[in-house]
Amino acid sequence: MDRRIAEARRRRIQRNIRLGVLVLAVLIVLVGIVRIIKPAWFTNDYIELKGKDIDASRPDLDVELLTENPYSRPGTKTDKIKGIVVHYTANPGATAMENRNYFEGLKDSHETKASSNFIVGLDGEIVQCVPTWEVAYASNSRNNDTVSIECCHPDETGKFNEETYKSMVRLTAWLCKKFDLDSKDVIRHYDVTEKNCPKYFVENEDAWNQFRADVQEAIKK
Repeated sequence: MDRRIAEARRRRIQRNIRLGVLVLAVLIVLVGIVRIIKPAWFTNDYIELKGKDIDASRPDLDVELLTENPYSRPGTKTDKIKGIVVHYTANPGATAMENRNYFEGLKDSHETKASSNFIVGLDGEIVQCVPTWEVAYASNSRNNDTVSIECCHPDETGKFNEETYKSMVRLTAWLCKKFDLDSKDVIRHYDVTEKNCPKYFVENEDAWNQFRADVQEAIKK
């Protein structure tokens, strides 16, 4: 009797061991798949996703990088990108390149520390000033883990014209795909510091919610 009980116990232990090994093997395979599909989940370092879908959604960019300097392009490496921050230039009627050149001039004027990764212009043009793997002086405490987009506007209301808006949506959606984000990770400068920036989206919450909805729709395409 004792022998039968011992044998049954041994078989039960063997079954449990085999089941445990099988579960462990499945978990290892699942983790491997997730590491391929969602590599950003496993690191706090800067990482970009690659792929035909991401490449196809990339908008036209005019890459005009700032000279490395302490006032607008410090060369500091970012951490993993966790958000996209939308700004307005607070400089009515100025073009993307004019705003870019202002950032460039700070290396000589030392007037302040300011810059942005991208600027979207009045004709929908997009100028890149700082690489996405480097810090731009735009979003205060979120400089290290966000990409910043400055957006031009024609007048004091801060409202963006149609061409600027379309490019803002496309650029933001592409960056979300690139960094495995979605529209809930798109924020305003206001959401970091309560600064009235971007003015129109702070003062018109419905317009901001619509922008995020348009970005989410563009991400799905």
